[in-house]
Amino acid sequence: MTTILNPTITLLQTKIKKSPPYTHHQSHNSSAIRSLLSDDDENQTQRRKFMVTTLLGGLSINAACLPLKAQAEEMKWGTRSFIWERFFEPGLSPEDAVARIKNTAEGLHSLRHMLETMSWRYVIFYIRLKEAYLKQDMKSAMVMVPEGRRDDYVNAANELVDNMAEFDYYVRTPKVYESYVFYEKTLKSIDNLLGFLA
Repeated sequence: MTTILNPTITLLQTKIKKSPPYTHHQSHNSSAIRSLLSDDDENQTQRRKFMVTTLLGGLSINAACLPLKAQAEEMKWGTRSFIWERFFEPGLSPEDAVARIKNTAEGLHSLRHMLETMSWRYVIFYIRLKEAYLKQDMKSAMVMVPEGRRDDYVNAANELVDNMAEFDYYVRTPKVYESYVFYEKTLKSIDNLLGFLA
């Protein structure tokens, strides 16, 4: 059996199977897609600018509204500038020393939440930060205590230092029960010390 090949049919079949050549219409579509993409980029840029200005505007309003509260927290927690207070402002007047001891007492009283959540690092940081200049403040504030009560004041100050050292040790370990016990003893000691300075 012989097969007859028709050259025109095979030629037509091959032309149909080939992909059509690149036309001007296709290039127009790709440029339209490119313009849409560039519009998306511009929209993203505009959205980013809007979000940044909104965010910065909100921050500036909050910063303007809360400066006094932030300063009070800085004083209470001692985060204003430890280096500045420790090395460049070593000599406080007795009145300022008493004020800083009172701020330390307020900060210690607000430390309870950190003990309950067992945030040991923050507690250690706070204790050591306050111990660093509490000793100096107690020496400066001794001038405010009457002569007859100075021995009792010295004993109360020594008791406070000892209790804070024990509190620091048990927080560092960390032992929960002992930390609470010495936290309460430290609070009692600092309140006792403030009784001499009132």
